[in-house]
Amino acid sequence: MSRDTFKMIYHDVDFCVVGGGLAGLCAAVEAARHGVSTALVQERPMLGGNASSEIRMWVCGAGFRGENKLETGLLEEIMLENLYRNPDKNYSIWDGILYGLACAESNLILLLNCSVNAVEMDGSRIKCVTGWQLTTEQYHTVNARVFADCSGDSVLAPLSGADFVIGREAKSAFGESIAPDLGDRKTMGMSCMIQARQEDRPSTFIPPKWAYHYTAQNLPHRIPDMDSPTENFWYLEIGGDADSIADTEEKRDELLRIAYGLWDYVKNAPENKEKNANWRLDWVGILPGKRESRRYLGDVVMTQNDVQSGGHFPDLVAYGGWSIDDHDPRGFYSGDHPNVNYPAPRPYGIPYRSLFSRNINNLFCAGRNISVTHWALSSTRVMGTCATLGQAVGAAAYLAVRDGATPRSVYENAIEELQAILMEDDCYLPFRTRRIPELTLNAELLCPGPDAENLRNGLDRPIDNSDNGVTLALGQSAAYLFGRKCPVKKARIIWDSDLNRDTMPFISGCPFRHNMLANRPWHCPDFYVPKTMTRAYRLEGLSESGEWRVLYETQNNYQRLNTIPLTGEYLGIRLTPLETWGNDAAHLFSFDVC
Repeated sequence: MSRDTFKMIYHDVDFCVVGGGLAGLCAAVEAARHGVSTALVQERPMLGGNASSEIRMWVCGAGFRGENKLETGLLEEIMLENLYRNPDKNYSIWDGILYGLACAESNLILLLNCSVNAVEMDGSRIKCVTGWQLTTEQYHTVNARVFADCSGDSVLAPLSGADFVIGREAKSAFGESIAPDLGDRKTMGMSCMIQARQEDRPSTFIPPKWAYHYTAQNLPHRIPDMDSPTENFWYLEIGGDADSIADTEEKRDELLRIAYGLWDYVKNAPENKEKNANWRLDWVGILPGKRESRRYLGDVVMTQNDVQSGGHFPDLVAYGGWSIDDHDPRGFYSGDHPNVNYPAPRPYGIPYRSLFSRNINNLFCAGRNISVTHWALSSTRVMGTCATLGQAVGAAAYLAVRDGATPRSVYENAIEELQAILMEDDCYLPFRTRRIPELTLNAELLCPGPDAENLRNGLDRPIDNSDNGVTLALGQSAAYLFGRKCPVKKARIIWDSDLNRDTMPFISGCPFRHNMLANRPWHCPDFYVPKTMTRAYRLEGLSESGEWRVLYETQNNYQRLNTIPLTGEYLGIRLTPLETWGNDAAHLFSFDVC
């Protein structure tokens, strides 16, 4: 039976994203919101990649461990939606939030269960990609002007002939102090996660016959701690000393033997049987979560040295802050500590030139597959960082489509515009200040307090010792007066979503910033919208008669970035917070009108 037996569906778009993890999702949504016709092709039945219910790794990033460093932009929009709609931390609801984000965009075609396996080239450009959709027994061919590979394993690289690498560079390649003298093709491994729940009654566990059997003596540095809400069994990791793509099925089988064997130890080992009696196995992942495989080669290869020196690139479009967290390729079988952490500044910049292929002219990349060395990857690979990389690629794709440009020419001709777009969309770019609209800059600002000018200083979060915000009593207003009647098209507001939030306190002094849970303790508290968030507010316009007219009012805001379309001509615009989600006063970082 030939391929011609099955139906071929054709799609013509401007931008095609392959891979629907957080990087691919953010790339596709960002481009679609800027008016780009976009296709998002995802081989799995749900979005989110390692964050989805299939793998269940929580989202880590710079803000996981650093003050005021949480990633904003689209990722913060997703996180706040989850806090609002998913207090019980249900993975089906989380999946639905990611699915809904994509489905809400009219410019976005979503192709799930569709695995790309062919590329048609036009010289050094990708002309189209084709994938097999398992559920419909159809092929889908997507023609596009620009493409983004956010597949993790970089599936478009071998199909297109894009330059890529696998493994660990030698010290001599880039002068990285933590690199070995000789390079190799070893990577960090893959993991199948475990989730458990605590109940008010004991339960038994009978392991499958094919599971391994463990004692404390053959679990060095890997004894599960069921008293910790952050125990997620990430160290059930193997495969870094094998082929991280070709050997995935074999390694998955081994991981399942390990996972069920480890839970047998948790439940049935003599030293655990009584203390873990009320813990019940809730879920075991059958799809391995990967950390490393192919990495593209771009115009810049970011290194350990770039990370540790702060990444002060002129074309930085995202940032990291996770430590250089390198995992032993032997993983579970190393017999030593499963990982080693080297320091990284929070934040450090990531350059745009590492987000596109150096030899395929219309190919972006975002996620764990960007142009970095193994040692830089050990930090940039975490999903909070990957999401911001995806949003940067989505904004760059908009410029490339608008200008008929290549990813490289966006760097050459429009990098400052790209950075401006990202900051306008609430992406934090370290060492940069957001441009303020002329209408806002030239207006008279009426706002109580000595810090009123923070509303238009172009810094939308606390940085170092500067709060960069304004506190308003509920019912108190901030207003811009223009001195004449001016057309107003929109208002942009950044409320305080508490970038140091602890929305589910477990351990005193240890903020819980995870988007989801691993294990579920008995009487687990609910998530909640940060108390700093302004829930209700009003926007008014000043008419020629001197009357303040209501232009917009909401009673249920839970998002940090609010962009409100406005129409008409006014002498001024006034913002009045009316209620928060818990605090006595409202706190905001910016208020622009244009």
